[in-house]
Amino acid sequence: MKKWFLGIAFFSLINCMGQSTQGEINELESSITYLKDSIDYLTDQVDSLKLLEIAIGLEEMGWPSTTGTIIKHSAMVIGYDEDYKMARWVAHIISSDVATGNAGRTNDFRPDPNVSTSTAVEADYFVTSTGSNDEIVYHGYGYDRGHLAPSADFRWSEKALSESYFYSNISPQTAEFNRESWADLEGNIRQYAIAHETDVFVVTGPVLENDLPRIEKGVNQLVIPRYFYKVALDTLNKKAVGFLMPNEDCQKPLEFYAKPIKEIEEITGLNFFANFDPDIIDALESEVNTSEWLVGTKGDYAPLSPKSLRKKQVNTIQAYDYINTNKNVEVCGTVAGVHKSKKGNIFINLDKQFPNAVFTLTIWSRDANNFSYAPEIDLKSQRVCAFGKVTKGRSSLEMNINNEKQIQVMEREL
Repeated sequence: MKKWFLGIAFFSLINCMGQSTQGEINELESSITYLKDSIDYLTDQVDSLKLLEIAIGLEEMGWPSTTGTIIKHSAMVIGYDEDYKMARWVAHIISSDVATGNAGRTNDFRPDPNVSTSTAVEADYFVTSTGSNDEIVYHGYGYDRGHLAPSADFRWSEKALSESYFYSNISPQTAEFNRESWADLEGNIRQYAIAHETDVFVVTGPVLENDLPRIEKGVNQLVIPRYFYKVALDTLNKKAVGFLMPNEDCQKPLEFYAKPIKEIEEITGLNFFANFDPDIIDALESEVNTSEWLVGTKGDYAPLSPKSLRKKQVNTIQAYDYINTNKNVEVCGTVAGVHKSKKGNIFINLDKQFPNAVFTLTIWSRDANNFSYAPEIDLKSQRVCAFGKVTKGRSSLEMNINNEKQIQVMEREL
């Protein structure tokens, strides 16, 4: 009897403890659910406030006057031209929050509901059909749906990122342009905002002009812009930059396509930063300075300013004007990397290192004895000017150096 009684008492205790523990678990799980809901709510509130802050910033900066329609979204403003069914410009702000944003691509391309007439549609870029296994097959018309305000600039906000896929923010771009040089430019401007922990005001658009070719197979027969521009302004540090790029496979470094913002304004007929201090913006729009905007890799250098060079000297970007002209020219830059091969050939990269070299001086082993010093050692990090003929190599411009008289070390500024 005693054993039976003790057994009943033990199981009763376990049952009570189980009920008590399960109750605590239920309470804790309810608390977790409440906290998660609270976090989601507060996150949405923060997102809304950030979007409001961006909208206010865009209003304060203003945007280019336009003959079309102004379309406002959460984090971008569009100057839309109904005749072209395309934006003439898109203004947005790259928030420094982009550094920690984790919203991913949505690819939800769709017409813009805020455009009262109509925007482009999917059938302007490709047609679909059903394959043998009922899969959807896409037949493109040869052009990418290229973002003007890039989706990655909005990765801090799912809403803003999704809105970047409205067709009002899209223009036809060649695949080589959209996926390579244009993407590189977008990444550099975004990296500037991250590196300087500042917001950057950006205006982007196609150069819309008469007699542009069209996507004839598309339902709206959209024009295909020959050029795209992007201008950026850092109001905090008072720096600005502009680029004008052809809608093609751009083989030259991004620095080559940098233009004074005033020149881009003349081409487009737009005034980009009308609300900014005129005394400051006038100077910023007249210069070309890419040194901080195009980050590159550690150890790279910006092309030397033409103002710092003597008459008839050119930097590594201006050297493109002398390709295969059979003219001798003096090209100046900073030695970013030097390599001596096992065969004794010496390769000196100016401004950018291999494999992103933009200009390479080549000293073949047979000419190495024409030097009274070791170029691969003594020229490291030096600013030099090389005299000779410019040719186009596989991945960079090149100049053959036969003797040390062809290379002069520049005097450093004090």
